[in-house]
Amino acid sequence: MPRITLDRVINLPYDEIASKLQEFIRAKVEEAGARGAVLGVSGGVDSATVLFLAVRALGPDRVRPLIMPDSNVTPQVDVEDAKDLVRLAGAEPHIINIAPIVDVYKSTLPIYEDEEADRLPLGNLRARIRMCLLYYYANKHNYIVLGTGDRSEILIGYFTKYGDGAVDILPIGILYKTQVRRLAHSLGVPDKVAFKPSSPRLWPGQTAEGELGVPYEEIDLVLHAVFDLGMSWDEASEATGVSPEKVHRIRELYERSAHKRNPPPAPPIDIVARYYER
Repeated sequence: MPRITLDRVINLPYDEIASKLQEFIRAKVEEAGARGAVLGVSGGVDSATVLFLAVRALGPDRVRPLIMPDSNVTPQVDVEDAKDLVRLAGAEPHIINIAPIVDVYKSTLPIYEDEEADRLPLGNLRARIRMCLLYYYANKHNYIVLGTGDRSEILIGYFTKYGDGAVDILPIGILYKTQVRRLAHSLGVPDKVAFKPSSPRLWPGQTAEGELGVPYEEIDLVLHAVFDLGMSWDEASEATGVSPEKVHRIRELYERSAHKRNPPPAPPIDIVARYYER
């Protein structure tokens, strides 16, 4: 079996792809009858890429970037990177510190204990607060909400349900993380952001690869083998050289997150449909 390498995944015509993604954004805004688009900018590669694409597609006056740090957990370097990115794109930054909102939730919830005991639900709460703010802006100004999730994150479920997963469109949802980094570079995103280690920053010290246990270079190879080339998980391990243990981890992430990619289930319609028969 021929070996699949990362070069096969990342060697793409990024200028052509960027043009198509810009057309997609422009068309979806027009279809919605919207005035423009709003998105969260974190200082990471995914949101930087969507920001640059959106500004190219719509112009800076029709793109509203929101920078939404939690001053208790978000590193200041990420905030500065986000502000620099928005200025570089030619748009106007809007900064909202969500820490006071999080504090109200913590003081109101009777089951809240502390930052460590509640790390996961509190981290997801931060993502959902950001979603609420994005949709507030969208509703008020007739914008659509641009998602910043990439294909790797979507397939392995590395996003918060009804948080950063709650969006109107996913402009880079067809690109793996390693591809997004190269697209970002081609768009003029500074390399310090394009190749910055990924992290949702939902709690102190969080990194994507530390939490996932597998680097994106290997995740993307395996996902490409399975979902683009039609290989089984075992075949993907052999073809990519990624260990069976890591492939098992990637498969587990994919299968356990199926509920995030599907609409909420409802009972079969035939439970009531038979009463409609005449």
